[in-house]
Amino acid sequence: QKTPLRVNLCRWPEGLSPRGVVYCCCCWIGDHVSLRSHPPGPLVSYPSRMTSPSNGPSTWACCGPATRASTQDSSGKPTTWDSFGIWDNRIDEPINLSPSIKYGKPIPKVSLSKVGCASLIGQRRENEDRFQVSQMTDNILYFAVFDGHGGPEAADFCDKYMEKYIKDLVAEEDNLEVVLNKAFLELDKALARHLHFFPHVVSAGSTATVALLRDGIELVVGSVGDSRAMLCRKAKALKLTSDHTPERKDEKERIKKSGGWVTWNSLGQPHVNGRLAMTRAIGDFDLKSTGVIAEPETKRISLHHVHDSFLALTTDGINFIMNSQEICDALQYGSEDNSTIIVVPFGAWGKQKSSETSYSFSRSFVSSGRWA
Repeated sequence: QKTPLRVNLCRWPEGLSPRGVVYCCCCWIGDHVSLRSHPPGPLVSYPSRMTSPSNGPSTWACCGPATRASTQDSSGKPTTWDSFGIWDNRIDEPINLSPSIKYGKPIPKVSLSKVGCASLIGQRRENEDRFQVSQMTDNILYFAVFDGHGGPEAADFCDKYMEKYIKDLVAEEDNLEVVLNKAFLELDKALARHLHFFPHVVSAGSTATVALLRDGIELVVGSVGDSRAMLCRKAKALKLTSDHTPERKDEKERIKKSGGWVTWNSLGQPHVNGRLAMTRAIGDFDLKSTGVIAEPETKRISLHHVHDSFLALTTDGINFIMNSQEICDALQYGSEDNSTIIVVPFGAWGKQKSSETSYSFSRSFVSSGRWA
């Protein structure tokens, strides 16, 4: 029986790197660790000083000269997982070797089996929310939420075809922001052709918030409407999307320049032409001439798994009653409340200190000012 082989890629901190050595490869082989320098150098063997993978959560570190040096870099700052090649996590995740070599630092493999999804109908007669989670290509994960209105037809169409449009474009274009922009617009045109045969649902539309994770480190998000994406970084909510509503000055100006108008309902919520609460959407073809567009706003961000706990995609059923930080806290520390959400755990999942309080936001909703 062959001895299991475990591989970890470590990057030397600036100021500690041996001459010409950028990173090393540490391999578990029985009770010894092999250290290979790069550019190619002699293969040497050191007694294992690393926490054994069989002893629970991994603490990975290179056993070369860097581990015998100070745990501070040349600037005196403490080294971190991303700069020193140390990973101390409650979850024992395998290293994604190919992108780790590409980016020169260890990157954990994000497993779809640990992604959580839930969708609740609430008090509506029909659930028009849709979501998708998939391994789109060998190195790209696909996450999406769609919140339909005016019927489920637009959300169903997005749910069925958005991934296909993105996948076809990825084969030709490397820039994922460009890919998302083209995919949203092409999907909108395809939906127009589809609904042409169903004139009774011409007012059907949907939000769309899509996240692509490439190589476990490059996160690109595109959105139209008011479904959101947020990243929990160092226990704080980092917004990755901005709601497209008439409350935004730039969105309101575009609607007015296109000949549309904005009115407010009894709850003080603005609507385009008295009908639609958002200024960008897939579908809503009866409002396209008045400034409602399907062009997404996109954002690219590099993940830092030592600090980033999870990505969350949510629809307005959650966003209307919880802000991004409340969502972040509820998922970090637990909540009694129901949620509709996609949650993608990253390297810092479970690392934040637990709160002594069990979060239950429902007790404070009435006094929160969110209810008229």
